[in-house]
Amino acid sequence: MTEFRQTRQGYVDALIELATEIPELLVLDADVAKATKTADFQKKFPSRHINCGTAEQNELSVAAGLALEGFLPFATTFAMFATARAGDQLRNSIAYPKLNVKVAATHGGITTGGDGASHQACEDIAIARALPNMTVLVPGDYEEARRATLAAARHVGPVYLRFGRDTYPVVPALHGEFVIGRAKLLRNGGDVTLVSTGIMAGEALRAAEQLAAAGISARVLHYPTIKPFDAEPLLRAARQTRGLVTAEEHSIIGGLGEAAAAAILEAGLGTPLRRIGVRDVFGESGQAGDLLDKFGLRAANIAQAAQALLRPAAVPA
Repeated sequence: MTEFRQTRQGYVDALIELATEIPELLVLDADVAKATKTADFQKKFPSRHINCGTAEQNELSVAAGLALEGFLPFATTFAMFATARAGDQLRNSIAYPKLNVKVAATHGGITTGGDGASHQACEDIAIARALPNMTVLVPGDYEEARRATLAAARHVGPVYLRFGRDTYPVVPALHGEFVIGRAKLLRNGGDVTLVSTGIMAGEALRAAEQLAAAGISARVLHYPTIKPFDAEPLLRAARQTRGLVTAEEHSIIGGLGEAAAAAILEAGLGTPLRRIGVRDVFGESGQAGDLLDKFGLRAANIAQAAQALLRPAAVPA
């Protein structure tokens, strides 16, 4: 039976672990401690939790100041507000001076659900990825989120961590060593490569099973780090398989799909690629699972894209 857990809970459980090791670690939030789960940290370490109020620009500025004083701040809020509302501070107060601030963004993607388009950040990876000096981590389940947070704490420099709101399937294949900047080969295959990030890892693995039933051998390559981008395994897959399908709970603009396409083109390869993601539209209110269905972010959609990619082009009469 599949277990479901929250990536945001993996983040906070890691912070509680780290607090005993790193006395300089502080956690900030923007009056959303219950929603981000940092209330769990606050209960255990009340003097090391700072509520900056519903003022995300101020929160990121405070985090920058704390970093300059030698603290290790984890500034936590919703992904939409961390990137869109506080974009100036993210850029000029954290990324530009290359400060050791970790911006932890929960409620990323359309699975934010009932809060609707105003809270569904489907462009946050693109914003963070475009900033010089910024490392971008997008873990796929509870355990990978926990390990990503541990790795972020030990990394010197600004990090953007993206988590979701909903409960997501636990994917044991993700639970090996977490190394920033390294992709994970989850399954080998020789016909097509499925490339995932975040919660789409589980969907990609299920798509591979569906393809196997149709006689198609699918490789699954997972990217918990979007930046720096580990191009080597992607290029190897582009040379060894007939095509690639990327899958992300994010806009197809500016995220994993474009990073993969750029790497392939710059290497001079002509391997075809298809992108599964939110197709340049805003989200809408609904249950998380229903939204994944509506926006085509399921294993069946990935498998269909792979089959279409492998289908020989029709020969004109």
